[in-house]
Amino acid sequence: MGIRLGAIADDFTGATDLANNLVRAGMRVVQLIDVPEEGGPDIAGDVDAVVIALKSRTVPVAEAVDASLRALAWLRGAGAEQIYFKYCSTFDSTPAGNIGPVAEALMDALGTGFTVATPAFPDNGRTVFKGHLFVGDVLLSESGMRDHPLTPMTVSNLVTVLGAQTTRPVGLIDHTVLAAGVDAVRARIDELRSEGVAFAIADAVSNDDLVRLGEAVRELPLVTAGSGLAIGLPANWGLQPSTAAAQLPPAGGRQAIVSGSVSVATNGQVREFVDSGRPAFSVDPLRIAAGADVAGEALAFADAHLADGPVLIYSTEAPDAVRGVQSRLGAAEAGELVERTLAEVARGLVARGVRQLVVAGGETSGAVVQALGVTGLRIGPQIDPGVPWCAATLPDGSPLHLTLKSGNFGAPDFFSAAFALLETS
Repeated sequence: MGIRLGAIADDFTGATDLANNLVRAGMRVVQLIDVPEEGGPDIAGDVDAVVIALKSRTVPVAEAVDASLRALAWLRGAGAEQIYFKYCSTFDSTPAGNIGPVAEALMDALGTGFTVATPAFPDNGRTVFKGHLFVGDVLLSESGMRDHPLTPMTVSNLVTVLGAQTTRPVGLIDHTVLAAGVDAVRARIDELRSEGVAFAIADAVSNDDLVRLGEAVRELPLVTAGSGLAIGLPANWGLQPSTAAAQLPPAGGRQAIVSGSVSVATNGQVREFVDSGRPAFSVDPLRIAAGADVAGEALAFADAHLADGPVLIYSTEAPDAVRGVQSRLGAAEAGELVERTLAEVARGLVARGVRQLVVAGGETSGAVVQALGVTGLRIGPQIDPGVPWCAATLPDGSPLHLTLKSGNFGAPDFFSAAFALLETS
């Protein structure tokens, strides 16, 4: 049997976020790191969904489109019945893309003229009302995302944001339609299609809205969303929530955290870890740029502490500090320096026996899994909404438990909670 759902995620943490929600709703999920080479891997018959994790959120549009189309071709070849394009719950993108151009390219390849778009994920405080995206109690444009170093989000109206990135009309399925039920949503979709609308931003202020939307889009070849819509799709194949879908092998080995996110949530998690007196090493991009062996220093620090419990290696700063570094090094250069260094640190930590590794930040997660040679992940239990533990096999055959955390996700005690969950699983 072919896979039921094939998903394309525009970053690595977003992929695990999506896979986590699919597992919670009863699907057995494998996440692949980038598009597999021709002929592999052989996906076992006990998998309901495959999520391909790309690093395409902030690359040039043409690169993002090409990677996404290659992922689509692989998923269709594997028999995927429906395609899910997953982007961030804060709709991270610039006026040029990449959400709109990638979605249009997927629509063309699938021969469909309509899809829905909603980044809503109420469990993590992301809701859409009258087409406007809220982060917690504030509009997206008033949230910490307005200071994002790569994709600052200064407009909250998603009809406007997506409309600037596409050549096709964008409409709205508002909350009153969702509240009226599945038939009302389908009728609204038919109405929008008759008007020539290609993209429908869908409101969602609760999980019930997402479940209704999921049922309503059962027949669409393509859906686009954050990870929230995933809770409403497995039931379309008769699947129900089950703890068996999230089972992983027992964990062992040393524990470490590598954090490159600059989000408000991750800043709080780093502070909680440091303030509790546990060992933490701060990576300074300016010292990296000056030629210091910061990765070596971080690993020497880890050598002194790994035997006693989790060690944190981080380059996580408040927005003003980040802007100060970017003004001296440039945004792209600063980001690349930190990613390369943290990837080298992660390789060194694994060589020192770390087999439980938490990685915070989408770009950092992408750099780390590539540096470790990880090509696939089996999705396990949820730590916090949107963030699961995963099981991977390293190139030498060793097991690794890994979690890839979106910078915006997780409670303040996330790092401690993550390791505690593995101990009880």
